[in-house]
Amino acid sequence: MRRLVYYVATTLDGFIAGPDGSDPSGAEFFPVTPDLVEFIVAHYSETLPGPARDAMGITGEGLHFDTVVEGRASYELGLAAGLTDAYPHLRHLVVSTTLAGRDDLPVEVVAGDPLARVRELKVEEGDKDVWLVGGGTLAHALLPEIDRLVLKVNPSVIGSGIPLFAGDFTHARFEQVDQVDLAGGVRVVTLDRVR
Repeated sequence: MRRLVYYVATTLDGFIAGPDGSDPSGAEFFPVTPDLVEFIVAHYSETLPGPARDAMGITGEGLHFDTVVEGRASYELGLAAGLTDAYPHLRHLVVSTTLAGRDDLPVEVVAGDPLARVRELKVEEGDKDVWLVGGGTLAHALLPEIDRLVLKVNPSVIGSGIPLFAGDFTHARFEQVDQVDLAGGVRVVTLDRVR
């Protein structure tokens, strides 16, 4: 069975974006250092947006994912940059009720129950997992189905913003299975769900 993997950058205090919700990549609290880029290219190249892959000459399948799921707010960051599909090399699903009925978008819009749709994705044939981009509200809604966390923990504290999981109190236990410390300060921590 395929896994749902929440692969995301976070601050030490658990925020995936600042208070305005804008794309934090390259921001002071999520610097894009050469060693981080090298790590992503070597291990998670499929998580790079299409234009970045093209500029770096990256082709072919990635190691982990063939499908990406993201919330409307995360998707709209790409739209604002002129990308109707930031990940054309992956099957791309966007969870949104406001985008429902838009047949001009090159992505699958999930207007219904995202938990049910993810459960369908997980039982499909295939050896690649499903990547959850975020945001925090969608991650909380999908928490019952998240099997693995891959957290790019940045050595910064911002105090407020979009949390890793945004919602009512819920308990889920994960255990650490791997950790990679990069020279630029990012710690990539992999945790698997304890069921």
